[in-house]
Amino acid sequence: MLPELAVFGWRNHVSRSWSKVWTKSVSQMAAKVMRTRDAAAPGPVNGNVLPLAMPSDQKQLRLGGAEILNCTVKALKQGQVVAVPTDTIYGLACLAQNSEAVKKIYDIKGRNGQKPLAICVGEIHDIYRYCKVNVTEALLSDLLPGPVTLVFERSEVLNKDLNPFTSLVGVRIPDHAFIRRLCQMSEQPLALTSANISSHTSTVEVNEFKELWPKLAVVVDGGPIGDQCRLGSTVVDLSVLGKYKIIRPGCARSSTVDVLEHKHGLSENSDL
Repeated sequence: MLPELAVFGWRNHVSRSWSKVWTKSVSQMAAKVMRTRDAAAPGPVNGNVLPLAMPSDQKQLRLGGAEILNCTVKALKQGQVVAVPTDTIYGLACLAQNSEAVKKIYDIKGRNGQKPLAICVGEIHDIYRYCKVNVTEALLSDLLPGPVTLVFERSEVLNKDLNPFTSLVGVRIPDHAFIRRLCQMSEQPLALTSANISSHTSTVEVNEFKELWPKLAVVVDGGPIGDQCRLGSTVVDLSVLGKYKIIRPGCARSSTVDVLEHKHGLSENSDL
């Protein structure tokens, strides 16, 4: 089940246990910050919906998890960049098949154009459309969803303007219900990278990348993720049959290597 979310007008006084969205108006929203409500926080709950408290000159509305998803999907399909929680760190996302949106991510982060972006999909079967997979589905299922980025040869279907300097692409299925459902509703992969200025520390709370908010269409706040996740996902190259290479240790190196070597018989590729 998706977490309950509440949205509040930027002029409202709101207790720290409630979530907020800062907007200039209901009809003309700038960057929106959407926060999940603390599970222990007091307040009225109607099903999976929390009250939407707006400034006194606006009628009271309600906004639940489905509406947050719809709002975020709409922004993505309009070619915008959004910030979302994952199972490791906060990420910036756009539609991977939209070349202009991909360029926006690089501009927002100040990222070197020769650094690749990963893609994020909702289900394991989606990987086969955008990657040339040379491992078993059982291996994929043992690692995904989870805090791992798997690198394969890219397929011809993937946007040629995404990482045009390499034939490889990293793919993620985070163990996080919101972003997985977001991918499913978007009906195409998301380009995904960390929500920070390039070379700065990865972020595990939305307040850590406040300087980026004005450049984003939507910021979805799932609360603090946990400092132990700040290393990000473990990135492993599986593009060579029967081999693996850890590109970034990340937060799940040991468990990933255990699955690759002891359960599926892959050996480390020292040539990469």
